[in-house]
Amino acid sequence: MDTFAALAHGMAVAMQPMNLLYALIGVFLGTAVGVLPGIGPALTVALLLPVTYKLDPGGSLIMFAGIYYGGMYGGSTTAILINTPGESASMATALEGNKMAKAGRGGPALATSAIGSFVAGTIATIGLAFLAPWLVDFAVRFGPEDYFALMCVAFVTVSATFGDSPVRGLTSLFIGLTLGLVGIDKLTGQARLAFGIPELLDGVEVTTLAVGLFAVGEALFVASRRHQAEEKLEPVRGSLWMTREDWRRSWKPWLRGTLFGFPIGALPAGGAEIPTFLSYSTERRLTKHPEEFGKGAIEGVAGPEAANNASAAGTLVPLLTLGLPTSATAAMMLAGFQQYGLNPGPLLFAERPDLVWGLIASLFIANGMLLVLNLPLVGLWVRLLAIPQPWLYAGILVFATMGTIAAKPSVVELSMLAAFGVMGFLMRRFDFPIAPVVIGLILGPIAESQLRRALAISLGDPMVLLQSPMSATLLGIALIALAAPFVLRGLGRFKANED
Repeated sequence: MDTFAALAHGMAVAMQPMNLLYALIGVFLGTAVGVLPGIGPALTVALLLPVTYKLDPGGSLIMFAGIYYGGMYGGSTTAILINTPGESASMATALEGNKMAKAGRGGPALATSAIGSFVAGTIATIGLAFLAPWLVDFAVRFGPEDYFALMCVAFVTVSATFGDSPVRGLTSLFIGLTLGLVGIDKLTGQARLAFGIPELLDGVEVTTLAVGLFAVGEALFVASRRHQAEEKLEPVRGSLWMTREDWRRSWKPWLRGTLFGFPIGALPAGGAEIPTFLSYSTERRLTKHPEEFGKGAIEGVAGPEAANNASAAGTLVPLLTLGLPTSATAAMMLAGFQQYGLNPGPLLFAERPDLVWGLIASLFIANGMLLVLNLPLVGLWVRLLAIPQPWLYAGILVFATMGTIAAKPSVVELSMLAAFGVMGFLMRRFDFPIAPVVIGLILGPIAESQLRRALAISLGDPMVLLQSPMSATLLGIALIALAAPFVLRGLGRFKANED
């Protein structure tokens, strides 16, 4: 009953006129950026961080969550109409969705995507509301050594699963951890890696790093690939609505996709890519129309899109209850919390229940808004694809620079923005994942303080990390997660050599 009461209180907070406006702005922006190839929700939240730092924390976080959900919706539009996923999680949707559009069934493809997203998002948000309090009760028992071990699991799993190479992922993570050392040591008061620059004594701003890596880096990368051929836009022909047969073939994939997306999204190494492809392969095996797969099967759009949106709600479970981001957008939302001096975790549920439950309740409202926005406004989203890329990315660069100046007017901050932009470009160019850098900067100082607390309590005995059963188990999981990619790669090479 406590969850129902908390959710009812949260709904009252979310239904306030200003919060409804924030949710509407969030879902509209999220859908718009999801439609534009290469501009995902992580980039949008990064751009808005410096602009929103003086606004109401609750409203801003509701808007960021709306952007997250909207970005997941919008990514399917480009996947279906130009075979270019707006988000990596929409790659599976492109396999069948674009074939349906070429066959003149783009309308039903967009409709099953929107309705499936609504169904999955609603069910997964209910799961979030009921799972979060249970996980909070569990997390309250964590000691500092347990939190440090949990951070190690997050570091290893996130860096090993972002991108194709675990070595590149770990390299990105260590760049972020190094940046987290910059500034004054909170225990000793000594300056670290500040190089005599007073502005660095406060440390590296997460917003500057995020905007530089995501916005400036993406703009430079797109500019470097300007001579590549553009995808052909497939027009939406015929009715947008689904036939009775389309409904019959879609409702089971929607539910199965939700069952894949929510639990995998809630795992520290989850993400949205794994459940979408699992859903696609499952629908391919279970379908009664195997001849349509590869030519435009509606199940291949309905299942992955449901999994995609369910994983977004799943990602918020570890973020809100443990303070662990498992995706690039979740890392940006964590930066948004910290911008207002809030640390997601068990204590936040006790200290700011209105904010947490208002955010969870706003997800139900955002889902309804997205369904209303997506189907009637398909024509508008398609027109967004006609914006010339030079105009779009020039605007992003101006917005990024102005936002950084507004948040912290300093030549050093602008120089860091430019340096991080070049770093973001080089990381994209050489296929290094970007999210682990941001996660390392955000979680690194927290992990350091928890480790030092554990060592202080044990009078400097490092064995304290293994004396707690929870800590020992989590460190074992981290070690296995670190070794697994290298072992699997070695076995793959050994098998290839045998063949």
